[in-house]
Amino acid sequence: MAIDPKLQDWLNQFQLPDLFNQSTPDKSAPKKEWKDFVDRLRSKFYQATRAWESDAPELAQIDNIIVDGADGPLKARVYTPYAVGIGQRPAILYFHGGGFVIGDLDGHEMICIRLAQAARCRVISVDYRLAPEHKFPAAHLDAMAAYEWVLDKCDTLNVDPERLAVCGDSAGGNLAAFICQETRRNHAPEPSYQLLFYPLLQFVDIKSKGLTFQEGSFLSPGFFDFCKNAYLDETADPMDVRISPLFAPEADFSGLPPAHVVLCGWDPLKAEGRAYADKLAAAGVPVTIREHPNMVHGFMNLTSISVPARDAIADAGEIVGKALGSL
Repeated sequence: MAIDPKLQDWLNQFQLPDLFNQSTPDKSAPKKEWKDFVDRLRSKFYQATRAWESDAPELAQIDNIIVDGADGPLKARVYTPYAVGIGQRPAILYFHGGGFVIGDLDGHEMICIRLAQAARCRVISVDYRLAPEHKFPAAHLDAMAAYEWVLDKCDTLNVDPERLAVCGDSAGGNLAAFICQETRRNHAPEPSYQLLFYPLLQFVDIKSKGLTFQEGSFLSPGFFDFCKNAYLDETADPMDVRISPLFAPEADFSGLPPAHVVLCGWDPLKAEGRAYADKLAAAGVPVTIREHPNMVHGFMNLTSISVPARDAIADAGEIVGKALGSL
């Protein structure tokens, strides 16, 4: 099935792979070379994802807060919809995508607004540390620290600790899956649900992700290579189950929280997302999959130009809202 025409127009306007057709820094490159390249990449992503929507859903409240990271405070944002109810209520802890290198609260705000409205529960979005300034496992440690902070502050946040879901898109989906597996491994309080949007679930087999028709969107083979080199240093093992939860032992899948996995047809991550869902199902974990055949990776950031993107977030919000009991 062809890419949605409106998304194709957008892809033609913001071609991130233009950067990767140039010489990209390798692990031995000077810090200034890395910084200059990352600054250009982040600037291009900033332009691509900032979009004001005149008809955006109106929420009861949006609050900027500070949460505890693994090595200091992190910016975060709480989205509270109308009719959320009083007392401790279900909530979603959200981690943005961007290959552990790009992305922030603002660029993923519309996803969180629409998700909060559709699920009728609070969404807490966390701005974790990024590479190459902060290498693996910085983002993963921040994600776990933020999760533990939310659990500790449930009374203040009006969050029901028994109905706290984790969610993320792309690299953020990796962090959500990591939290579910890691809490299980450590016999710690686990999330009640995992909502994974076109998740990045392994950093081992990079080249095979490349699909020629995907050049021009958020993803390209060069982008994956760059993100891997930016986040993993020479000592990091790509098979580490924290960065590649897809390759965790079978025992690590048993008893994980129920999951809903959103996939898109024009996405080199589709196969690993489906494989992860299959592993969850094989371990007896309740899991559902929704594939959007003519959508590209990162399409939920494009609600300003795509009605199907809006509908996809609403659909996912309804599914998680019903699972958490907020709907």
